[in-house]
Formats: sequence, C-alpha cells, structure tokens
Amino acid sequence: MGKVLIIGAGGVSGVVVHKCAQHPEVFGEIVLASRTKSKCDAIAAQLKRPIKTVQVDADNVPELVALIKKEKPDLVLNVALPYQDLHIMDACLETGVNYLDTANYEPEDTAKFEYSWQWAYQERFKKAGIMALLGSGFDPGVTSVFCTYIQKHYLDEIHTIDIIDVNAGDHGYPFATNFNPEINIREVTAKGRYWEKGEWKETAPLSVKHPFKVPENIGNPNIYLMYHEELESLAKHIPHLKRARFWMSFGDSYLKHLEVLGNVGMTRIDEVEFNGQKIVPLQFLRALLPDPASLGPRTKGKTWIGCQVTGIKNGEKKTVTVYNICDHQECYREVQSQAISYTTGVPAMIGAKLMMSGIWKGQGVFNMEQQDPDPFMDELNRCGLPWKVIEQAVIDLG
Repeated sequence: MGKVLIIGAGGVSGVVVHKCAQHPEVFGEIVLASRTKSKCDAIAAQLKRPIKTVQVDADNVPELVALIKKEKPDLVLNVALPYQDLHIMDACLETGVNYLDTANYEPEDTAKFEYSWQWAYQERFKKAGIMALLGSGFDPGVTSVFCTYIQKHYLDEIHTIDIIDVNAGDHGYPFATNFNPEINIREVTAKGRYWEKGEWKETAPLSVKHPFKVPENIGNPNIYLMYHEELESLAKHIPHLKRARFWMSFGDSYLKHLEVLGNVGMTRIDEVEFNGQKIVPLQFLRALLPDPASLGPRTKGKTWIGCQVTGIKNGEKKTVTVYNICDHQECYREVQSQAISYTTGVPAMIGAKLMMSGIWKGQGVFNMEQQDPDPFMDELNRCGLPWKVIEQAVIDLG
C-alpha cells in the first residue's frame, strides 16, 4: 500500500478519487488538495472510505513543498489546471516525489501548449532519481498507448496515425463544455496542426472536416482536424512515422455558439477594462457557463475514441484500429460523472497505479508511449474502459 496526493478538485479529480478509492491495495492513503477545500470535501462525501482533504494553492511552490513534506506521499497526481504543471513539478523536484499529470503545460497568457517546458525537466528529474509521467489521460494518454500496443502486436512499422475523438453525448444545454471551459475553448479555437514528413503543417481553425459514420451506431458527426499534444510526443517517439493527425467531433450548434462568442470577443484571453476593472473575457465566460462537473446527471449518449493506424506487417500494408466506447449514464451511476471526465480520470488512476506498483518506473520525464503498453491495456479492461481491436479502417481520411 502507498499514499497518493491528488491536487485539483474538478470533474476529473472526482473520477480519479473514486477510482483510487476502489483500489485500497495500492492507494492505502489518499490526500485530496485544492485551493477550495469545500470542493475536496464534496468529493470525499461521495466515497465509501475516508480520505484526507486539505487546502493548497497550486500556484505557490513553497506551499506545495510544505504540504508534500508534511504528507510524504509516494506520488503526486496532478489534475489541477495545465497552467500549474510546472509549479507542481518544481515542488516534486524539491521534495523528491514522483509526479503524474493528464495534460501538458500551457502559459496562462498564451494559447499555446507543447511539451518543451516539461521535457526541459528531464535531467533534473533524472538526477533526483524520480519519475514524471506526462499526459496520463485519454487523449493524451490512452491514445498514445493504443498506438504503441498496435506497434508491439500488429505492425512492424507505423506510418500514419489518426486519433479520432467523438462525443455523441447530449447534456441538454444550448452551449456548454465537457471539461474546463477556458481550456476547452482555447484548444478548439487554435489553429489546426499536424505532423507530416518530418515537419508541422498548419490549417485555419476547424477548416478541415470529414463526415464520420461511427462504428456500433454511435452517430454520424463531422470530425474536424485539430492540434493535440500527443501528436508532438508521438512524432518524437514512434520510429518510421510519416504522418500524425488528431480529429474531434463537434455539433453545428456548438460551433455556431463558438463562432458568435468569438465574433463578439468573449473568447479573448487578453485583459480588457470593464467598469474600472481588468478582466479576461474568456475567464468571465467560464464563470457564466455550466460547471462541467454538473453535467453528469443530465448527459446521455456515448463517446467513441480511437486510433486508426496504418503501417507495414511482413512487408504488406495494413490498417489497425483500436477504440473505446464509454456511456455517459453508466459513468454517472458509478462515479457521479459524465464520460469526458471518466475517460480522463480512469487512465490517470491507472498510470498512478502502475507507477506506485513499480510496474512502470524510470528516472526522468516520460510520455505514455515510452512505457510498456500491455499492463496499461490490461488495466483499462479491468477498470471500466474496455477496448476493441479491428484490423481495418473505420473511415477514409485521405
């Protein structure tokens, strides 16, 4: 048994805490910390076993260090905001404790997310003899493991990767986001970006789309080319890769609302003056939109997230697709959350479980595809995210 310190108390954190609590043989002690302790207490009240809740400011490194020294966890599991990744990594370095997160760092004042800031910690973590595991969510996270599982068992070489994320759920609101509105809208309104033949190529935001008849009658949405952080690490770590792209589904109503909000300046991330005060429009919009953690009881439908991978096997071209289907209502019945938080929170727990059990280990900073995929894939089946493999394409993306 070990001790985990979980930082953050949003929708994903609720899932992480629930799932960690289901595995007392690994997570013997759970400490949940957030800037707002009442949010931690609300999550703790849902559980059948007691956990400790504390207040901490994740932007304050000395405060984080003091908490880690006091609690002496085996692992710090970061499900706070991506802006806070480096602060929490600094605290782990100072205290010599392993680190895990679900999304890479991005500066608060710039809509740009990439791994360079966290990869720069490689030598310091290695010298400290501790491990940082980056992006142990679904995408990034499971998607990278899907690719390395295919590489290990189905293909001699991977040539193309298309990651496809479909949410066919309906929460009943005219406009809402399924995870932190500020992070969600920053991602969606960014330029599309994909890796091909050794270089990055850009497209205008949401300008490339394909209709997709989703397997198992999930739906028939349009999927749009976007940039997502796992493309960067896959391009670095998958040999022979010629192209990597990321696609996400959006409904017409969501896109129209987003277009109007952008046109009137509500998606801006720079400060504006209002009634003598400086505010960031996107942060103000976040306060007006429904809390993603509140969507669980009203969201119905399913998600479909998978990787369509092409390459060579025994000298012949081959396509393999691995995917998961997750039901929003089933997630809520289990952990009082919708499937978007569930599909991120379960892999975070699994990554932590493998690290704390010594199955995944190392010194330095690692992405998911640098670890053995098999134990992680086994845990997905055991912990609520079963997957399927089909040796064919599910969509022609050109």
